[in-house]
Amino acid sequence: MEEHVPAQPAPAAFERVAPVVPVRDLATALARYRRLGFTAHPYEGDAGYGFAARGPVELHLTEWPDHDPLRTATALYLYVADADAVHAEWTEADPPGRLTAPADTPYGLREFAYVDPDGTLHRVGSPLR
Repeated sequence: MEEHVPAQPAPAAFERVAPVVPVRDLATALARYRRLGFTAHPYEGDAGYGFAARGPVELHLTEWPDHDPLRTATALYLYVADADAVHAEWTEADPPGRLTAPADTPYGLREFAYVDPDGTLHRVGSPLR
């Protein structure tokens, strides 16, 4: 006799992700993301919270008075179509912080890094051509 095994439901689909990035001053961080080509605005219902988006990439920003970039920094990896083009944009924008030169990696990406004054490491990469 064959044993009846109930069908398993399909796992719930994930649709998007929005990392929450700590910042010391929300207005300053929103201005910095605008400078980098993002649309950025504060959340209307809560002082100290905001959003930065560029295409399908969305970041949430939370103002955190106890944020210490040496202890509570964040790292993000942003996959883009052309890392060199983004690097050129960001170089022109001249944001505060540290911006490294693009380089080819052994794992098949062309990437660079930007560390903002809040200590957030933004690694930006595209497939090698």
